[in-house]
Amino acid sequence: MQGNGMKVFLIAFFVLASGYYLFPTVQNFFANREMAALDEEGREQYERDHFNELRTLREKALKLGLDLQGGMHVTLEVRVDALIRELANDVDQLFEDVLAVSSRDAIARDVSIINSFVREFTRRDSNARLSRYFRNETAGITRRSENSEIARYLRDQADDAVARAIEIIRDRVDRYGVTEPSIQKQGTRRIIVELPGIDDPKRIRALLKGTAHLEFRLMAEPAELTRSLQRVIEYYEEVPDSTETLAGADSTFDIADLLDQGTGGSGNALIDVMQPIGQSVTFGRVTEQDTAAVNLLLSDPRVVDLLPANTTLMYTSSPVGTTDEGIEVYDLLGVRIEVELGGEVITDARVDFDQLTNSPEVTMVMNSEGARTWARLTGANVGKNIAIVLDGVVYSYPNVMGRITGGRSNISGLESRDEASDIVTVLKSGALPAPVEIVEERTVGPSLGAASIKSGLNSIMIGLALVALFMIFYYRVGGSVANLALILNLIFILGILSAFQATLTLPGIAGIVLTIGMAVDANVLIFERIREEQATGKTLKAAIDGGYAKALSAIFDANITTFFVGVILYSFGVGPIQGFAVTLMAGILSSLFTAIVFTRVLFDYVVIEKRLSVSYG
Repeated sequence: MQGNGMKVFLIAFFVLASGYYLFPTVQNFFANREMAALDEEGREQYERDHFNELRTLREKALKLGLDLQGGMHVTLEVRVDALIRELANDVDQLFEDVLAVSSRDAIARDVSIINSFVREFTRRDSNARLSRYFRNETAGITRRSENSEIARYLRDQADDAVARAIEIIRDRVDRYGVTEPSIQKQGTRRIIVELPGIDDPKRIRALLKGTAHLEFRLMAEPAELTRSLQRVIEYYEEVPDSTETLAGADSTFDIADLLDQGTGGSGNALIDVMQPIGQSVTFGRVTEQDTAAVNLLLSDPRVVDLLPANTTLMYTSSPVGTTDEGIEVYDLLGVRIEVELGGEVITDARVDFDQLTNSPEVTMVMNSEGARTWARLTGANVGKNIAIVLDGVVYSYPNVMGRITGGRSNISGLESRDEASDIVTVLKSGALPAPVEIVEERTVGPSLGAASIKSGLNSIMIGLALVALFMIFYYRVGGSVANLALILNLIFILGILSAFQATLTLPGIAGIVLTIGMAVDANVLIFERIREEQATGKTLKAAIDGGYAKALSAIFDANITTFFVGVILYSFGVGPIQGFAVTLMAGILSSLFTAIVFTRVLFDYVVIEKRLSVSYG
């Protein structure tokens, strides 16, 4: 095979390289099949015994997309309205009204909330300046700034917030351990997150939405909280006799008789949905299904005025128990509004276990400034509770036994090690610059993914068989050579996907099926050119040389233009479209190589070395 040495080397190299990158996929397939034959206990034992090996195989194996192995598709929206409120130095009723109107307008008409905010503000008072709410000397925003400058400043801040949110979410997902996640921006304020292989949607929702706003706050004075509970119950009391009894109570108000009433039918709207406690810093106890009703009752402005000054109510992060029906119950705690210490002082966080109970907890380390403030705060509040609040819920509220130096603190009362790990993840990733909301969520089960894989493989095999039969019937020996190239082409495609850690999706399988047809197109052009050359009376070797030479330009033109389409689809598409584009581009490159190099080497070997006659039908 003189003159084909480099071609043979390239073929051998790419075959070996494809085999090298696909070998972990084959190993992973047989390992999964072996585990599938075991019972649940046996699978757990197998995974423990081969943990490192299985993890390495899964990392190196061909990645399957969300539609093939199951998982979650989540659309997040950055709350730009909350960001605007946070950027404002001071707000008034006009500000709140304009922001509310612009928020509704932005949702209804799918327009920029910032543009709507500025337009509505100007409409209400054409001479008013937004600079009275927004001042930032660093950004060049002063009292003299025009509304157009403020609008530009808010847009820049919103763009930065979305970009920062994407970075933080990607960091959280990477720390969680999701393989090949897809995180992309959509429009001006939305983020598309695709997480293959996820089997705990509830945990992922909390991980994505958590703003990581960590706060240390003092708790309400127990006596003041009890008196306010008495006043709130009086407010909602409907029975006159009970009203008179409660009105005459003092600060030692004993509410134990109400604990036996349970919920429902008491005649008091609050007691019907909340079990009053009135002890220590606990305001009441609420079942999960009644939290919305309690929130509505306690949001009444007149009820808010009855609470102790500078105090708000927050739920515990974890349930404190369950009812007989299995419904989770949460405590409602009195917490001071002022934030004594913020999460920005935390420099490190890790998962630990309590030495006495072996329950998981999060240990946090503060910087020097935070350590000084923490020492002062704990020293001034010995014997009192300090709430550790994360994203608006109280994770723990330990009693301070003495001044704490060294800048260390713990979050305890966690349900599991997973919860502790997730808290560490959000703390290390940093706080989201603005709250995010899940506006769309789709979950693909593993059984549906398995059905997609089966359907995709069937389509590939059927397409391959039909094309192979046609080529053999129409081109005889030449068709058999093309079929060998077709099989090698599939191996190369999968090898390219594995080598570049690309993800195979259902549209990607469609791209492979399309490539099967395109792969023989080059061979058809070559074979037809060879026929034309033979018709002129040339020898078979000369006809093959002429056929390949004259077909090259048409082959390159067709494949390069299609490759450029794949580049465009990958650059501007998202999710499934990118999956299709990746396999399409990989298929074009491999089909060009197999059609031009591999089949030519085979023909040269058959015609020159073996001196056999090749028929083209």
